[in-house]
Amino acid sequence: MVSWLGEQQGRGDKLSRPLKQYMQKLLKLNMERHYGTEWPTEEKVKHREMVASDARYIFVYEVPTSSRNDEMGLIPMNGNVGEVVGFVHYRFILEEELPVLYVYELQLEQHVQGKGLGKFLMQLLELIARKSCMAAIMLTVQKANLSAMLFYTNKMHYCVSAISPSRVEPMVGAEKNYEILCKTFDEQAKSRLE
Repeated sequence: MVSWLGEQQGRGDKLSRPLKQYMQKLLKLNMERHYGTEWPTEEKVKHREMVASDARYIFVYEVPTSSRNDEMGLIPMNGNVGEVVGFVHYRFILEEELPVLYVYELQLEQHVQGKGLGKFLMQLLELIARKSCMAAIMLTVQKANLSAMLFYTNKMHYCVSAISPSRVEPMVGAEKNYEILCKTFDEQAKSRLE
């Protein structure tokens, strides 16, 4: 049986080479089909974003559990951290002159998707955003990634932001391959971002 152990946090400029390689591989595996012909260019952009000093990470590890620990829902405390099975890349930025937590990536290996881990990580990020006095949490989703769009809008209750291309300039926005989503935490953010 398997449990997940998070959160080990990290910064983009402090990542080990094997961890960077793992992240690039998982990104390509999960996202290449959604970007289509734009992937080679986007992959380079994402690589630069990953190693920036203001990039923050939460890593998720898969750890084997004994049957007794599994029955009790416990994670082994013997330091046996297993393999990385996903990560979240986020930053604290200003958007429309408001402090926001921007989610750059939420990437999970296929075998751990659909088990509530993504929802847990987003709830954790929302808690981090609120505790850090952020006005909102924002992210960008590829329109071609329908499962992600449904996850964020239906399960997590995010909305298409007022600054998303489809809302700023509908004719131009229709040609864009992404939407910017948000969840606001105060009235000022709601009036500017929703």
